[in-house]
Amino acid sequence: MTDRAAVVIVGAGMAGVAAAHELAVRRGLRDVVLIDERAPLTLTSDKSSECYRNWWPGPDDAMVALMNASIDRLEELSDESGDAFHLNRRGYVWATADPTRAEQLRRDAEESASLGAGPLRVHRGAASDPPYAPSLPGGSDRGLTGADLLLDQRLIRGAFPYLSEDVVAVLHARRCGWLSAQQLGMHLVETARDRGLRLLRARVLGVDVRDGRVQAVRTSAGPITTEAVVVAAGPFASDVAAMAGARLPVYNELHGKVAFRDDAHLVPRGAPFMIWADPQRLWLSPDERAQVADERPDWLTRVFPAGVHLRPEGGPQSDALLLIWSYEERREPPVHPPVFDPAFAEICLRGLVRMIPGLAAYVGHTPRPVIDGGYYTRTRENRPLVGPLAVRGLYADCAFGGFGIMAACGAAMLLADHLTGGPLPHYAPAFLASRYDDPAYEAAIAGVRSGQL
Repeated sequence: MTDRAAVVIVGAGMAGVAAAHELAVRRGLRDVVLIDERAPLTLTSDKSSECYRNWWPGPDDAMVALMNASIDRLEELSDESGDAFHLNRRGYVWATADPTRAEQLRRDAEESASLGAGPLRVHRGAASDPPYAPSLPGGSDRGLTGADLLLDQRLIRGAFPYLSEDVVAVLHARRCGWLSAQQLGMHLVETARDRGLRLLRARVLGVDVRDGRVQAVRTSAGPITTEAVVVAAGPFASDVAAMAGARLPVYNELHGKVAFRDDAHLVPRGAPFMIWADPQRLWLSPDERAQVADERPDWLTRVFPAGVHLRPEGGPQSDALLLIWSYEERREPPVHPPVFDPAFAEICLRGLVRMIPGLAAYVGHTPRPVIDGGYYTRTRENRPLVGPLAVRGLYADCAFGGFGIMAACGAAMLLADHLTGGPLPHYAPAFLASRYDDPAYEAAIAGVRSGQL
């Protein structure tokens, strides 16, 4: 006997789980089926830095608006669940030792502020400066918004004594932080199941289409008749869409993270999410510098891009740090488990020594690191795909390249508006796959920053 469903969501990562929760709990839609051959949140959603931010570039306010809506929902969920997923608002901090880059940080902050991320406050060390409020080590101070640009080195040293002494500017974006993605996802799944969501552990074999409209999903557990299929399959999204004859303009990029124990407690447990804003050569010890150049591997001599970052992981009693650095672009078909550069952990650690010199104590005898990661599924300007595709009844909810945890709830609301015929927010067209048919949009995104850290 053929099963039936009002909506079938393919993929039980954070995007699919959030969509299922929005439809079943918030919109009261019955007969929602969430399909994945794996357990929820085990492919890529648990491989991320688990952070969120409303700090995004243009060319318009679409990304900032989507993230603000998503963070609003995260805060509601935190209140409803008794903060089951440990939402904080410690912020994102960009640090630089380059005066010219300090000016670029200011321009970037002015752009994000103009797009709705909140006001910019500049601190130069004058008595007339607005006060700077350090982040709370725990909880979420929701009054913190916008950003603080610290240009006074005494203020920088006082707030961040572990940073390199030559740091000349710090930009602290405030409506940002992190959470436990696994616990958020489990809260969404369980509350949705209480409202009738069906979770099906199965492989999707095909999507049947007749006369340009979705008819059914074929699975290893049997067929499901439906007129609405949501493609939320992360790195396999293009494969699922192709089953229905649709093409997604996406690619997959491998990204990793390193977890290791900060036994010496060199980074405060209450530190924000820290990012080094300058390109660099990796830190070398005096003995390493004395070696002949051709005896060193390439990764000890080349210039690496900006963006190495870290954050504390776990509660006050934990000593774990997460290190992340997307220093090279690796586009490839998804392979599981993914294979990482053998030097990845050491490259991340050496890169962070430039920002936090105390970490040099771990180079050469780092507590055994754990390397994990997954694939970022991205469009070329790194904006998601949310909404109807060319095949009627087929919807995209994917291409969250590095921001799936933070965007999933906002995208779920937008997807639900499309599915239920509700009023769409002004930014909805910015996330349709059809946006690439507009020459004006193509011109607008030419050369824009992707927002990728």
